[in-house]
Amino acid sequence: MSIAENAHNPKQGEARRLPRDRHPISRKLIDPDTLKVLYRLHRHGHKAYLVGGSVRDLLLGRRPKDFDVGTDASPNQVKKLFKNCFLVGRRFRLAHIRFAGGKVIEVATFRRKPKEDELPEDPAEHFSFRENVFGTPREDAFRRDFTINGLFYDISDFSVIDHVGGLEDLEERRIRVIGDPAERFTEDPVRMLRALEFCARLEFTLDASVREGIYACATMIAEAAPARIREELMELFRHGVGGRVLRDASATGLLEPLLAGYRGDERTFALLEVLDRHHQQGRPVEEPYVLAAFYLERFLRTCPPDEPMPVTEVVRRAGLILTPHCRYFSIARGISHQARELLVAIFRLARGRRQRGEQRLLTHPMTPHALKLLADWSEVCGDYRKQVTAWRELIDAAEKKPMPADGKKPHQPRRRRRRKPRRPTT
Repeated sequence: MSIAENAHNPKQGEARRLPRDRHPISRKLIDPDTLKVLYRLHRHGHKAYLVGGSVRDLLLGRRPKDFDVGTDASPNQVKKLFKNCFLVGRRFRLAHIRFAGGKVIEVATFRRKPKEDELPEDPAEHFSFRENVFGTPREDAFRRDFTINGLFYDISDFSVIDHVGGLEDLEERRIRVIGDPAERFTEDPVRMLRALEFCARLEFTLDASVREGIYACATMIAEAAPARIREELMELFRHGVGGRVLRDASATGLLEPLLAGYRGDERTFALLEVLDRHHQQGRPVEEPYVLAAFYLERFLRTCPPDEPMPVTEVVRRAGLILTPHCRYFSIARGISHQARELLVAIFRLARGRRQRGEQRLLTHPMTPHALKLLADWSEVCGDYRKQVTAWRELIDAAEKKPMPADGKKPHQPRRRRRRKPRRPTT
């Protein structure tokens, strides 16, 4: 019998509740400090639930990256219960309970959507007011984005509570929005990207209504703050799903408004999927590497390695390609400089050996990273395999050179400059 079928059939308007003996969540799987927070809230007469993605992941047999707590206690009541509690956020008041090692447990009071006649007269105050109207657990569940994120784990009886149909969607491996997709995407356009992310991370399918909602609202994501989009993008590569999500974003019309007009191509998506495999193999992917991968196809078309071109011109063209993206997303100069150096080093490596400046290229700190990216590109398109092999052999041979017994490099005496003879004085 499935998890969803194990839940008792509620009356209209009631939650489905899954008793402890009918779901796989054990307290051994929950962070000990999170349990301390849940127990203390419960002992003082408050509802204390594990909420959001952690419940979803535990039901799926996955390890949550963090644990969030929901409660009917106000932020000030939470602060009185925990000496190590700090209230954060001006518009959305949250309680952060800090533990050793920099760990933070986030505790949020249950909220609800306010009625129109409750909103302040000043429209500028609406957002802050909406985010701080306290409500019931059921009202809070209906404020969340996706049904699979609207599940609660009740510490009082260790049951799982479902107000929104999340158990059934977990069973069907389906991503479905709580409420009308167009309305929820209008509230927060980044939810469209998160829907694609959950599909890739969990290997779920998009509900038809969600896909139609993305088609209809795709252009709205251009209104999201670039800094937030940039962070969401890097989060995709931290989870090893960047290539697949961006490919899906292109198919649904989301990619161009998401990346300020950027148009991906098949080989670039394949390269990004190779980067995802690196992450899954334990090799973290940094932002300069991702940025260079985004524009490698365009760069190699602009600077063909088989055509003679001064390196200064290559540097200039690489900068022209990267600058619009870096300006739009306010990317620091250090990161954009590293991405440009990667592209320039790839150009020089792709030309092959015995070119001017070969020794300087070998000692450049970005060369090993550029060689890895060129190897990834050759895996995708089949080009430059001979160059990759030749450079690897050269670098390996240099690393295998025996060092002197004292571990120092051999001293090379300077060539003395011949002194000019002094002119005789008269």
